[in-house]
Amino acid sequence: MIAHTATRDEDLAVSRRPRPAGSLAERLAEDLDGVFEDVVVEHQHALFAFVAGLGGDPGQAEEVVQDAFVRAHRALTGYPPERVRELRLRPWLFRIALNALRNRLRGRRVQLVLLDRPPDGADPAPGPETEAMRRADRARLGQALVCLPQEQRAAVLLRFAHDLGYARIAEVLDRPVGTVKSDVHRGLVALRRRMGAEVEV
Repeated sequence: MIAHTATRDEDLAVSRRPRPAGSLAERLAEDLDGVFEDVVVEHQHALFAFVAGLGGDPGQAEEVVQDAFVRAHRALTGYPPERVRELRLRPWLFRIALNALRNRLRGRRVQLVLLDRPPDGADPAPGPETEAMRRADRARLGQALVCLPQEQRAAVLLRFAHDLGYARIAEVLDRPVGTVKSDVHRGLVALRRRMGAEVEV
């Protein structure tokens, strides 16, 4: 089971574990089974947030991310070491997770649930009024995101929630860069229209 519910201290303890030199893809090419846990630790939270943002159900998102990691491991076992070294892991994993989610969502209505994780450097204990306002804003944003077509929602989430560049988003979504830019722009216009001009993205 993916440990997305682990405490922040546990996450930091795992991330402080000494890592050998070399990129993750290089190390993965040398020792798939020994290094794959590092891949999971490094990418599980981003994949979970992405899938939960698109699919809406945290329980389902956990299952989809688990499925994505199983699929990724299975695929990597068939790749030659040269191909593994050349992989851009993050976009590749996002793509696998997106496909796993699409398979699961066929014919279902999406209900978006935004995660309550404060950004790094933010005050971890805001006052009750601030927290109430954040929840209300998060709920409004979630409702507005759900109304976007899936292509626009995925592009906006990858661009602003996961800080991927347009070329990487195009790779994840298997769409031309120009189309991705258009999806992000149209998605933002639709979000601003739904939420009002006060939204700053």
